[in-house]
Parts: sequence; structure tokens; C-alpha cells
Amino acid sequence: FCLYSQSIVQVTSESSKHTKKIHEILIRLKDEAGQIILPLNFIPVAERYGLMHLIDRWVIQNLFIFINQSRRQEAALDCQPNNFYMINLSGASLNDDQFLDFVQEQLDLYSIAPQTICFEITETMAIENLGKTTYLIQQLRAIGCSFALDDFGSGMSSFGYLKNLPIDYLKIDGIFIKDIVQNRVD
Repeated sequence: FCLYSQSIVQVTSESSKHTKKIHEILIRLKDEAGQIILPLNFIPVAERYGLMHLIDRWVIQNLFIFINQSRRQEAALDCQPNNFYMINLSGASLNDDQFLDFVQEQLDLYSIAPQTICFEITETMAIENLGKTTYLIQQLRAIGCSFALDDFGSGMSSFGYLKNLPIDYLKIDGIFIKDIVQNRVD
């Protein structure tokens, strides 16, 4: 596996040097020849064999190692205190009874400020496991992390359940904003 960082940037020209630099952390797989394999080609297999919770843990641990090492290097420009990292979670982590302990252990082990971490889960997964999702969000927020609901609009899309989920960020599904510059409706 390897991690990629996708910057989330402001679309307006109003910019401040005090604004957080937001990075969505993405996972890729390298094959034997070094070719990059996209998640849609390996995630379904990992889900089928019950390995997603281990992949979630790998992403968290390796991101935290990277942040810790970069922080120690004076020349590292990509890990300033105003960076904010968004980490996708699978539904398997909702069912992992040791997940919260793992997150706390990793935060402590690598001296990561919880305020710089945001976990996200898709709308569909959140609704399928509303009770577990709510519990996970409350516990992660209690230790200082943020939480985002991803792909909003691709599933049930009810504002009713939204007001009961203690999320910090709502990420609208790309289909609704894909042509935002050219299409007034978008």
C-alpha cells in the first residue's frame, strides 16, 4: 500500500495564511511491477475477505508515522501545525470493538494532535449503521477528532437524520457539483 494526499482547496480568492491546509488521505496499492492499482480494484476484495478494518488501521498508523517523522524534519514543509487530515473509514471499523482504543493508542504513540484529524464515513454506511455511527462520532469527538459525512446525496439523503448526527463536515457527492461552473442548477 501507499498513501496519497489530495488537497482540498478554497475556490474563492479570499485566502488567509492562517487557513488550515486540508488533505484528504487516499490509499493506493502497488503491484509487483510498481504500477498503481486504484481502490475500486482492491477494496471490494478486501471487503469480501473481511480485511477492511485492517486497511483502515494501516492507513491511520502510516499517516501518523508520516506526520510524526515530517514534524521532526526541519525541512518538512507539508506538516505544519495548521494541516488538517481527513481519513476515510470503512463500515468494518464501525464494527471493530477495538477501533477507538487503536485510534487513541496511535494518537498517543505518535504525538498527533487529535484536532488535526477528521475521520469520514459515507452517507450510505452511516445510515446502515446509524447507532454505531453516532456512537463512533461521539467517541472520536470526545478525544478531539472531527467527523465528516462523505458522499452526501448518493444514498438516502434525508436531512432528518442529518440533524441527529453530530458531524462537523458534510461532503456533498460529486455528482451534484461536477459541473458547478458551467451549470447553474449544479
